[in-house]
Amino acid sequence: MKKLISVLSATVLLMTAAFSVSAAKLPAAVSSGVTVERIDFNDPGFLRGMDVSSVLSLERSGVSFCGSDGEEEDIFKILADNGVNAIRVRVWNEPETADGRSYGGGACDLASACEIGERAARYGLKLLVDFHYSDFWADPAKQKAPKAWADMGVEEKCSAVETFTLQSLNAIRSAGGDVYMVQIGNETTSGIAGVNDFSAMPRIFGAGAAAVRAFDPDVLVALHFTDPQKTETMKWFADWLDENSVDYDVFASSYYPNWHGSLENLTEVLGYAARRYGKYAVVAETSYPYTLADSDGHPNTINASTGLSGDMLWDFTPQGQADELSAVMRAVNAVPDGRGLGVFWWEGAWITVGDTTGLGGAEYDARLAQNRLLWERYGSGWAASACCEYDPDDAGLWYGGSAVDNQAFFDPSGRALPSLSVFGDVLTGSYSGEALRGDVNGDGRVNIVDATAIQRICAGLDQPDSRASMLADFDGSGAIDVVDATRLQVWLVS
Repeated sequence: MKKLISVLSATVLLMTAAFSVSAAKLPAAVSSGVTVERIDFNDPGFLRGMDVSSVLSLERSGVSFCGSDGEEEDIFKILADNGVNAIRVRVWNEPETADGRSYGGGACDLASACEIGERAARYGLKLLVDFHYSDFWADPAKQKAPKAWADMGVEEKCSAVETFTLQSLNAIRSAGGDVYMVQIGNETTSGIAGVNDFSAMPRIFGAGAAAVRAFDPDVLVALHFTDPQKTETMKWFADWLDENSVDYDVFASSYYPNWHGSLENLTEVLGYAARRYGKYAVVAETSYPYTLADSDGHPNTINASTGLSGDMLWDFTPQGQADELSAVMRAVNAVPDGRGLGVFWWEGAWITVGDTTGLGGAEYDARLAQNRLLWERYGSGWAASACCEYDPDDAGLWYGGSAVDNQAFFDPSGRALPSLSVFGDVLTGSYSGEALRGDVNGDGRVNIVDATAIQRICAGLDQPDSRASMLADFDGSGAIDVVDATRLQVWLVS
């Protein structure tokens, strides 16, 4: 038993009655696998999102997921438990051959989006629906129209976009998905739905936006571009959209530090659309490796032999992953007028379907052959051979497994990495290690000095680092307030 504190103020005595808590009910120690500085978000609902579009194809290939404790659970519950509050899902029109062979890339048709949306909603996760208006990957290098739209003119495509968008959103909502935001196209820097005429593209955007407004006027419309390192080009896009009276709410960008410049410039680019045109800002895609090793036999986008460039400022570790994501969140939160809405990690669960780590010779060859069968059968690689009919010049040449398994938040066995907790840790701060809860000054003891330290933090007299922030949150509520100081004092006299 601890010594009884000799004097308590009348206020504390009154609050003691309200917060009578035994020592056994509060954990004696706290620990975290990563250190994360708390972010004071302008909006408490800041989107801490993840794209998991390939997850159904992975599960069909035999992949399962578990938390850091090793217990298998629904991946959407694992994500929600770790602070993810939104899911992004891509939608392709017809990502398969006439005889039903998947193009790969997660086999992301409307049916998959409906199932992902429903499972996400079970755990209170909002949904960002990412329409590519293509049968396969749409990005700055290619914006190919769906097969069914290939011979359409611009007006016909506008009609097709509006119909497809509205019907798809209704299907996702009917399945139980909580649609919060809709992307009209994916990385539309060079075109959309096979239209690369910059005088015609605004009409396609407008058709998609009209469908979203008809579906639900409260759902946000996002337009997504890339290459934020090209500052003047990105500002030009914002000007161009305004000049063409395009209806949208959110100016979205990708941000991959290997290619896309500094975080200061990212804030500037997103801030331009916010300041000048009152738009919200989102980073729709970011990611970073926790290792440079491959685990499925298919080369990764970032690996030891590709040559590293750009602003690769962090270690290739789970801590480095956490550092990158929290830094990007800070950059978006810094967008003026509180217009930064959130950040989405791209394909944070796209792990291997069969771990090749440590294998060699015939054993490696056998595992790789098995992986290839799964990639082909279930579309769980970034592209399958069937895509050759639609995209022969790119995916048709390089099809195979996951190119980002080393950028996931799960190891090759499906177990959550320590870095996954960053989605929640940014709200409170976390410290890599173990310490006594309440030991704010780090002297190895929890006493009245620590209660005073919490009160000073509440009064704005001290600014705690990530370790002190985590330990000062005595009741684990996610906020440091007078309740923490009072509970600590009650605990001391219990």
